[in-house]
Amino acid sequence: MSLATLHSIATVAAFTAFLAIVWWAYSPRNRKRFEEDAKLALDDDLNDEKVADVTDLSDASRRDKDNK
Repeated sequence: MSLATLHSIATVAAFTAFLAIVWWAYSPRNRKRFEEDAKLALDDDLNDEKVADVTDLSDASRRDKDNK
C-alpha cells in the first residue's frame, strides 16, 4: 500500500467523521436538547442555584481539609 493510498484513506475517513458529526449536531432529535442547553446560561434562577451548590461544595471541601 503506497503512502498516497494511506493519505486518501485518511482523508475519506476524516471527511466521513466530519459529516457524521455535522449530521448528529443538526439532526432534529437533538434540536430540543441543544436549544435547552443554549438557554441554560441565560436562566438566572438555575444559575443562582448552581452557584450556591458549587459554593456549598467548596465550603464542605474546605471543612474537610481543616479537619485533617
